[in-house]
Amino acid sequence: MPSNDARTLLHTAVPTAAVGVIATVVSGVVAGGKGALGAVVGTAVVLLFMGIGLVVLQRTAKKLPQLFQAMGLMLYTAQLLVLFIFLALLKDTSAFDFKAFAFTLLATTIVWVAAQARAYMKAKIMYVDPDNSGPKS
Repeated sequence: MPSNDARTLLHTAVPTAAVGVIATVVSGVVAGGKGALGAVVGTAVVLLFMGIGLVVLQRTAKKLPQLFQAMGLMLYTAQLLVLFIFLALLKDTSAFDFKAFAFTLLATTIVWVAAQARAYMKAKIMYVDPDNSGPKS
């Protein structure tokens, strides 16, 4: 993974994990052990889905840069759809507190998207490849 990609992943995953830790503590205090477990599961689901999505998006940008914007929009739509499916499938679970899971899922998703947008705005990514500046003989 190139350093820009690793930096972007780091700048999105760390704030998301921090919010997940805060949500786990709050859920543990409010809803007990099942609430804390729900918050941990919610944080793990967001980190997993969004992390995989970021890697897929970065690989698409490298191989097919003309599809980057369309792929990004499609990827975020698919990720949100999958997260809603997770919510629907797990709404009747008794393994953990569903409200803690759902609120943590929402909070960590918002933090991930905001942190990713900030990381891209702060990144100094060249839009012209200097290696391909002239015709090769």
